[in-house]
Order: sequence, then C-alpha cells, then structure tokens
Amino acid sequence: MSNVEYSEQEAQRRESLARLRELGIEPYPAQLYPVNATAGRVAAEFDESKGNFSDVCIAGRIMSRRIMGAASFIELQDHTGRIQVYVKRDEICPGEDKTMYNTVFKKLLDIGDIIGIKGFAFYTQTGQLSIHAKELTLLSKSLRVLPIVKEQDGKVFDAFADPELRYRQRYVDLIVNPQVRETFIKRARIISTMREYFNEAGCLEVETPILQGIPGGASARPFVTHHNALDIDLYMRVANELYLKRLIVGGYQGVYEFAKDFRNEGMDKTHNPEFTCMEIYVAYKDYNWMMEFVENMLERICISVNGGTSATIGCHTVEFKAGYRRLPILDAIKEYAGVDVRGMSEDELRQTCSRLHVETEPSMGKGKLIDAIFGEYCEKNLIQPTFITDYPVEMSPLTKRHRNDPTLTERFELFVCGKELANAYSELNDPVDQLERFQEQARLKSKGDDEAMFIDMDFVRALEYGMPPTSGLGMGIDRLTMFMTNQPSIQDVLFFPQMKPETAMRPQ
Repeated sequence: MSNVEYSEQEAQRRESLARLRELGIEPYPAQLYPVNATAGRVAAEFDESKGNFSDVCIAGRIMSRRIMGAASFIELQDHTGRIQVYVKRDEICPGEDKTMYNTVFKKLLDIGDIIGIKGFAFYTQTGQLSIHAKELTLLSKSLRVLPIVKEQDGKVFDAFADPELRYRQRYVDLIVNPQVRETFIKRARIISTMREYFNEAGCLEVETPILQGIPGGASARPFVTHHNALDIDLYMRVANELYLKRLIVGGYQGVYEFAKDFRNEGMDKTHNPEFTCMEIYVAYKDYNWMMEFVENMLERICISVNGGTSATIGCHTVEFKAGYRRLPILDAIKEYAGVDVRGMSEDELRQTCSRLHVETEPSMGKGKLIDAIFGEYCEKNLIQPTFITDYPVEMSPLTKRHRNDPTLTERFELFVCGKELANAYSELNDPVDQLERFQEQARLKSKGDDEAMFIDMDFVRALEYGMPPTSGLGMGIDRLTMFMTNQPSIQDVLFFPQMKPETAMRPQ
C-alpha cells in the first residue's frame, strides 16, 4: 500500500491518526458510549428555568469548528440535526496536562470526526443553544475530507450536488445533505402506513421466492443465474403474483408482500433494474372494490407523509383525496387520440399506429399496439389520479374477462402525473382460460417478444384446485415515494441505485 497517493489533506489526517496512537488515544475505540440525548431532543425540550439536560451525553460528527485560544465552538451533527458545542480548555483538561485540548482537539481532530461530548445544555450570551463540554471522547477518526456545504445570506455554496457522486457515495450525501435523510424517513413512513392499513384489513404479510424456476407474473425480461448444486438456471423474480395467488388457493383470505423485483431492462429516471413492489391479493373481492381500497389507502399515506391530502409533484398540485376518475382505456384513446380502436384487428391497429405516427415492432400483438397508442397519446394527460379501466384481453393475460364484455378484462391501472402507479385485476381464476392465455403469450414469445410470459403449468394446476374470486394489486413503492416526496428521479428514493462501475477506484 506504500505506493498509494493521497491528497495533502488525506495525508495529514493519516499523520494525525498515527500521532493519536502515539499519545495512547485509540481513534476507533471498542466501547459502548452512553448517549442519553440528541440534538433534536435538546432543541425541542430544553428549558433553562427547569435546568433540564444538566447531564448530557451526546455523540455525533464534527461539521464545523472555530478555534478561539483557550475556548472554541464546534457544530456537532447527529441523526436528528445539529447543535453547537462549547469547548473550554480548562473544562476538558482540569489538571496540569492540557494535551487533550492543545494537541488533540486543536491539531489532531478534523471536520468529519465522530466524537462524544458529556456536559450540560445552556444558552450563550448571544442566545445560541449549546452544550457546554465537560468531557470529550474521540469515537471515530475520519480519513476522508467531507465536502463542506456553506450557507450565506440564504445562498448555498459548495453543495454536494453532482448526481453521480451523490448516488455513488450515498453515505456522504446523507452526511452533508440532511434533506436527503428526510426523503428516506418518509419512504419508511409510507411503507409502515401501508402495512398498518393492510393489517387492519385482516391481510397477512408473507414472503415468496426471489429465485424462481419460471419468471411469472409480469411481462418483463428476467435476470438469469445458475444454481451450481442443482445444475439448473434460475430466474430472479420479475413479480411475485403467481406465488401469492397460490396462497389464496391454499385458503388465506388476504396476503401481501413488499418484494424486491428484478427486470433486466433499461434504466432511466423512473426505472431501476432492482426495485420494490408491493402486491396484495384479497379473496372474494373484485377490481371495483380494489379501486376504493386503493384511493382510501393513498389518501391515508398522503396525510401521514405530507400532513394533508395533496402533494406537490413537479409543477403540479395533486389531490389524493379519495374519489378518483374512472376512465376505460378505449374511451381514453378515443378522447385523447381521436380514434376508436374498439374491435380493430391486429393489421388495422398496425395501420392506425402508422397513421398516428406511433412507433411499433413486428413482434407486437394487439395488446402492445393498443398500449403503444395509449402511451403516446393518453398518459401525459393523466395528471390527477385516474383509474384507467377495462383493458382488452390481449393486454392482460392474468386478468378475469369483463362480466359485460368478454373482449375486455376487469383491470385497472392508476395513473398520476402521466405515470403508472398501480396495476390491479379481478384475478383470472378459470384454469382453462388461463392456460389458453399462457399459450398466446408463448406464441408472442416465438415471434420475438422477449417480454412475453412463460407458461407456468404448476400455477395452472393450482387454479385447477379452485381459487375463489380474488382482486389483486401491484404498486411500485419507489415511484409512490417519488410522488409523495416530490423527487424527480427514482435514484433519489433508492439508497443505492444501480450505477455503471467506476472507471478507476483507488486501492483501499
């Protein structure tokens, strides 16, 4: 490692590390540090007249400091915020030996180091809430230089704002950009609110396989891996739908799962190859019931996260209060594209796409052709929450046929700000019809559609034992978090989004 080149500041920090050890100070002590307060709690609860927080033990990272002779100030940051610490030489070095202050504190500690402070809360003469340090302990020495974000007159300077750096070094992003931490706190709140809502409805949270012999439940290209012991290829799941339905066959009234799914497809601001999807299936319900269930859930989530029923998404104010528009997909195409595609053959649809300047591929069947027209002309107009309903059979291989029109299915997708947020069905429980739909998917795959579904004969067998009428829903947690926190990119709501490998990574 002697050939590793460090910047001047990094070299100085390593020299400080060695010097600390020479002084008998362990820079990474193995100890329990008895924290009994946080910056946020002291700020919220300190009352000088009551004399509370008179024995504070707090820990965090040094974010700034001002050395002023025998007394200094540092800004300490923990997971709840920042607080000022007043450090006086004779307080932390009450004896003759002033090494802890003159050498360790003034010369060997750096911005980014993690320290522990024991002392008491007070207000300075200027009215600044602070911790008066009686004891200082080094808990972890930082060898890298933090980007220092400065604010002056309401303007931010030297912000750690480069997206690629932020996503690659999320740990630094979380340290210097506190609003990022808030986004992920809200993400956790979204999931906990959903879980509470489902549990109240009597549904059971379950887990299903990630490695699958057949990647079913969605039209998507899977990742493939190899199991050495069994000497077989397995697929990382693209959806957990078919396993959850097996559990409904088995007798559960309602099941749900927050699942990591994987699709070997492109990446952009709304797609990551690894993503989180929630799927829920409830017996003896249909898609009409599920629409009401979903809108009430989203209203509750929005209130929990944003304090009201509306959310800002880009330049739009979106109202999540229950009572969303319901619009059949063929009516939407007629409304926004000006054509009635009802009853068209595959050739007629292809000609219509050509006339509307909608790009197509030879492998596309009727379902994907209709979807292409809808995507080009309709989605961008769906700003407020809108249930697009009653999809043609060709677009929905796992969905029950519509009770009033056998060419359609009882399916809806929920759109918000031009993006799909949820997909739901009255689930197909006719095993004969299901097998025929799978066979049609196999025909599309033979034409070159690598997103067409595989035939899952075990799932057909499960249906042959009998599945009750069921409604199912899938919802992307990442996209829902984007909407509820007004983030423009999926990378902003994933701690560690997928990135290309770094071209050069210095040996550590």
